[in-house]
Amino acid sequence: MFSKLINSMIMLLATGLGAGYSRWAPGTVGSLWGPVLVWGMQSAGLTGLAWAVTAVIIALVGVPICGEAARLMDLKDPGSVVWDEIAAFPLVFAFTQVTPASAVLGFLLFRFFDITKIWPIRRFERLPGGWGIMADDLVAAIYACVCLTLLDRLWLRS
Repeated sequence: MFSKLINSMIMLLATGLGAGYSRWAPGTVGSLWGPVLVWGMQSAGLTGLAWAVTAVIIALVGVPICGEAARLMDLKDPGSVVWDEIAAFPLVFAFTQVTPASAVLGFLLFRFFDITKIWPIRRFERLPGGWGIMADDLVAAIYACVCLTLLDRLWLRS
């Protein structure tokens, strides 16, 4: 009974409260929670070290959540597991304030890099278990962060 409850909680978190069960582009639908997460972090006043620590905790907690959800589904990297997409967003916005414009741009940049998996993003999927599920999204988030930060400095702030 207790393990069934734990497994249900893992699946609820791993699927982004069910967003990952979307029939259409579950990773994109699940990623919609990402800007909400970073807006909440920003609204809570997190900056600098507090932002970084929170981002690391969210990512590290995601490793066992994603790994266990994949195990429960008997799949290597199930499309319905979207915690990895959501957890990447604090990294996307590490150096950029969340505004309506930056939220849309950051979302689009992250999805571009996560979907295309340009070098070396795809290589990180080879890591075992939850590490492989999480790592490629975190590298995609780094790419998106660099682009968003540059665009923010050059375009959004002007």
